[in-house]
Amino acid sequence: MFNFAAVSTMKKPKLIQQEIHVEDHIVTLDGMYQDYFLDYASYVILERAVPAIADGLKPVQRRILHSMFEKEDGRYHKVANLIGHTMQYHPHGDAAIGDALVNLGQKDLMIDTQGNWGDYRTGDSAAAPRYIEARLTKFALEVAFNKQTTEWQMSYDGRNKEPISLPMKFPLLLAQGVEGIAVGLATRILPHNFNELIKASINYLKGTKSKIYPDFETGGILDVSEYDQGRRGGKVKVRALIEIEDKKTLVIKELPYSITTSNLIDSIVKASEKGKIKIKQVNDNTAKDVEIKVELLPGVSPEVTIDALYAFTNCEISISTNACVIVDNKPLFLSVQDILRISTENTKALLGLELQIKIDELLEKWHITSLEKIFIEKRIYRDIEECINWEQVVETIDQGLKKYIITPSDKTKSREGKVRLNREITHEDITALTEIKIKRISKYNKFQTEENLKKLEAELKETQKHLDQLNDFTIQYYENLYNKFGSGKERKTRISEIEVVQAVQVMANNSKLYVNREDGFIGYGLKKDEFVKDCSEIDDIIVFRADAKMLVSRIAEKTFVGKDIVHVDVWRKADERTTYNMIYIDGSTGKAMAKRFNVTGITRDKEYDLSKGHPKSKTVYFSANPEGEAEIINIQLSSGCTARIKNFDFDFSDLEVKGRSSLGNIVTKYPIRKAILKEKGKSTIGAQQVWYDSNTGRFNLEGRGKFLGGLNRGEKIIAGFKNGTYEITEYDINNRFSYDELVFIDKFDENDIFSVVYFEGEKKWSMAKRFKIETSSLNQRFSFISEHKDSKLYFISNHKNPEVLFSYKQKKEKVEEILTINEFVDVKGWKAIGNKIEALPLIQVIDQSIEPDKKKLTIGDTIEFDD
Repeated sequence: MFNFAAVSTMKKPKLIQQEIHVEDHIVTLDGMYQDYFLDYASYVILERAVPAIADGLKPVQRRILHSMFEKEDGRYHKVANLIGHTMQYHPHGDAAIGDALVNLGQKDLMIDTQGNWGDYRTGDSAAAPRYIEARLTKFALEVAFNKQTTEWQMSYDGRNKEPISLPMKFPLLLAQGVEGIAVGLATRILPHNFNELIKASINYLKGTKSKIYPDFETGGILDVSEYDQGRRGGKVKVRALIEIEDKKTLVIKELPYSITTSNLIDSIVKASEKGKIKIKQVNDNTAKDVEIKVELLPGVSPEVTIDALYAFTNCEISISTNACVIVDNKPLFLSVQDILRISTENTKALLGLELQIKIDELLEKWHITSLEKIFIEKRIYRDIEECINWEQVVETIDQGLKKYIITPSDKTKSREGKVRLNREITHEDITALTEIKIKRISKYNKFQTEENLKKLEAELKETQKHLDQLNDFTIQYYENLYNKFGSGKERKTRISEIEVVQAVQVMANNSKLYVNREDGFIGYGLKKDEFVKDCSEIDDIIVFRADAKMLVSRIAEKTFVGKDIVHVDVWRKADERTTYNMIYIDGSTGKAMAKRFNVTGITRDKEYDLSKGHPKSKTVYFSANPEGEAEIINIQLSSGCTARIKNFDFDFSDLEVKGRSSLGNIVTKYPIRKAILKEKGKSTIGAQQVWYDSNTGRFNLEGRGKFLGGLNRGEKIIAGFKNGTYEITEYDINNRFSYDELVFIDKFDENDIFSVVYFEGEKKWSMAKRFKIETSSLNQRFSFISEHKDSKLYFISNHKNPEVLFSYKQKKEKVEEILTINEFVDVKGWKAIGNKIEALPLIQVIDQSIEPDKKKLTIGDTIEFDD
């Protein structure tokens, strides 16, 4: 016998959701004006712009989904019909409903669409509602609807009932994201990845924490360093994915969130018209996938143009977050972790409520079946043949049943042959027994009835077990969602740190700098005077004068900076490498002073004195050195002075580089007639310590990524790529490499020997080769493996003693071997095919070289390939 004492009588769990009470009341005109703003603001917040925490939906979205559920029959419905049906619940026009319905449909989660629903990537609008169709997805039917657990309220006109909130068993608000502007506040919650939300909910139920970050259907690159869990004040940076097709063409393949192709192209054209970037044309080839081709002008660097696109166009945007939701009829500012926690707890409570309802239904079914069993098997129906009225029938059946049952109110112990019921017998139970047809009684099957009771008892036991272990049952529910609907919902947006692009470093030179040294004017409008260099309209210009003073000013058409200019150039903030060498005459003592200094920070248009401040001080020698060079100069003293040596050399390398306010060292106390350059110097500040960051594809000086060593501007870099090519370029801190193509990067040494393992596509062999770089051309790619379409690179290193562990399949078994490449193949030309390792492809290559810190692989020590 089933133990009904173990069955839960759990009370209905309280869900965390909004409660709305509608009351009819009369407001006088004076009162309406008095409370007008507050009433309107409250209405917009609660009824239009901000979603509820319980189901993650705005009222119009909830009414749309409810209407679609009412009409659900498995077939598509005209959107015009759905809009009309929703209007009985939503007190606004069809346009608002139609826009919200299209927006829901484009999210491709709750609504299954058919027809032209527009394109969120291009900004194309959907076709007219009469031409497109929709129905609820299987996912929506599983997670959002259950009439038994839904709380209801009257619609705006009192004719229908609508849900206060849908019984949502999924963090829909975080999956879809939301934007809304109310009165006095706004909300913006970014969409998150479907599968990651499920995993995060499971981890929460298991008692472990996990972080969730936005994920966009448009893909792109995302920086979440300032996301702050989506709280008010947080923000993210989003970039388009831009690839270099060739030296003249860039391809944009993924868009930033909320940016359309037309919007992006407009921003690129505007930047080009203003001269901020130099491009030839932009072509939109978007079809199934986004493809915007940007053609560059001859001689324009594609790497610098990529940075300029990020700096001056919508290829990079910043999105602020503001997670505001309705909780208990009030707007609250939460974090995405709070929203996930509340959603998971709501799901758990709803599942518990569904289990309790199921238990109640099973108990009722067991109760009715047990009574029917007794009624038929004990032939109680025969006892009512002599009854003359309904009251006697009821009384006879009641007395007949009591002989074979024990009710909860009966305190006697269970005796053999009696059935213990889970509740008292009611008048309705007896009425139901009298309505059993004679045909059913005549065909009664005792064995089948007992089997049905056993099944009910087993199902009751299982359901009660799920309810007792509700946490585990909820985890199982989420895992089932993941298995059924998670396919194809992998993360599309790549999370990476986005470096700040300095606009002055990447802006195209759209202006020219001229100088009138004698009169003291600089600017781009002095076209009849001396040309200095190309520059951009946002550059700062540094000026040094003969009176030993300097200043920095933003370039303009014509600016007076002081007469007798000795040096003028574009100035870069925080430039610690450009070093100025100077000799000046101190006006107070007449001594010649020498100094070396940097100018890293200034106040624009402020005049700085580089001498001791005497008005008669003057500059006798000046040079600007971009890499900190220290030259040797020849100094000739005045012929009438009393110095014994009137001609001598001075080496600036004997001086330390200090700040601009330093007074310098004494060169001579005698008057100088002439100071001229004798010998160009070498850099005295050492090479830059450079790292390569594979996350951004950029060099940096902050220690991020793989250390490349000391590099000076103009030194050579060699890079190897997945397609089996290499390229030699001159080092520049602004260089960029495609991080998803690069497999090797290092400072170029012509004596390095490169070891390569690759698959030869034509012969279908796995090969090894060693070679030296024999080409000298810069910025040109050379293929060091065969150019067959099936050829692919497995491994490349400039390690002196390379050794790899490789594996392949032989007779369906995995075979592993170690290869010492130096012993296996000799150094040959870079075009040689090398020696055969195996006559089949490899499935894995692991670098086993001793001293792994010296290898320069940037894609990891283990490389795996498809069979």
